Amino acid sequence: MIVNRTTYIDQLVRSRGNGLIKIVTGIRRSGKSFLLKKLFRQHLLDDGVQDDHIIIIDMESRKNKAFKDPDYLLDYIDNVMKDDNTYYIIIDEVQEVNDFVEVLSTLSVTEGTDVYVTGSNSRFLSSDVVTEFRGRGDEIHVWPLSLMESTYKKCLREE
Repeated sequence: MIVNRTTYIDQLVRSRGNGLIKIVTGIRRSGKSFLLKKLFRQHLLDDGVQDDHIIIIDMESRKNKAFKDPDYLLDYIDNVMKDDNTYYIIIDEVQEVNDFVEVLSTLSVTEGTDVYVTGSNSRFLSSDVVTEFRGRGDEIHVWPLSLMESTYKKCLREE
């Protein structure tokens, strides 16, 4: 059962293409990754964005260990971008990238990118990314399912 987090999708849609890095924060297990990698990705596809223009990098996956190297990550993104259309870059748990503040600074000035990142641990929060990117970042704080969302989800399972 999927609960569509409409409030957060609406926030992401409103900030889409605004030139700012969308920084999705929240406690562990609040749904940040699911929001971006599943719900928002599906919204982009439904809105006509081509699948190859959505770049998702999950830093928690062992398969993506090489992306911890900031130069490797930036080179990869540069190589994937083949035309002048907008590429939606989603980096899950961006704090796992070495020098991630510099990476985000670079991506924020890279033509043709719309950047979305998640982060939840103390390293991410202690670096105060939101403050670092004041004027260049747009924070969206995600909370765990509300009582209404949880009740709705439970009712659907019982049917």
